[in-house]
Amino acid sequence: MFLPLLDILPSMAFNPNRVTAITFDSYSTLVDVDATAAALTEHTDIDDPTSVSQTWRERSMQYTLVANHLEEYETFYEINRDALAYALAAHGLDVPDDEREEILSVYHELEVFDDVRASIERLHEAGYDTYVLSNGTPEMLESMVDHAGIEDLIVDTISADELETFKPDPDLYRHAAGRTGTPIDELAHVSALWFDVQGAIHAGMQGVWLDRKSTPWEPFGPEPDLITEGLEELADRLGC
Repeated sequence: MFLPLLDILPSMAFNPNRVTAITFDSYSTLVDVDATAAALTEHTDIDDPTSVSQTWRERSMQYTLVANHLEEYETFYEINRDALAYALAAHGLDVPDDEREEILSVYHELEVFDDVRASIERLHEAGYDTYVLSNGTPEMLESMVDHAGIEDLIVDTISADELETFKPDPDLYRHAAGRTGTPIDELAHVSALWFDVQGAIHAGMQGVWLDRKSTPWEPFGPEPDLITEGLEELADRLGC
């Protein structure tokens, strides 16, 4: 007999009393990378921009993981450029370099999820220090925070570029703890990316998986300490 998934997963152990500061991933967590499909529609003659967008995102994530193992670091913006080139080629699209750069630039103004501003404001007003911890370059994160309208709520942004390594390298999460001046076990990291959540947990943070798309959790690796469908639910769990 098959048991429901919830019956076979271990109970999550999120402890809100331990949390004094929160780090947020950026792409897919605060802003919607699926919005790149609109830029592809604008600059290419394609019937299914979503497929190209998905290939672009998947290759981008794969390149960061491979870069860590090969110690072949490029900035996340450069990696996105490479991933876009692959996605276009894989779908048989010939796009001039200048148009590719215009498509790539959408990462500076991706659509912001509706719950971002209000939820982080609740956390901020409750006394939690809030940060962005991302693979994005400092320039990408500056524009993202500005476009999201949360510059008054975010204490600082922490970029993988500072260590020249990508998630889920545990050194990046430890670096974030040092940058925030917070004991690592008092940090909660919030991300829509499963391997990012696992990296944070491995380093000693509490990992919160933001399951925006109602997808199953990965059967590999540690379970998240908390699963939420949106940021409002996180604020609720922290008593804000």
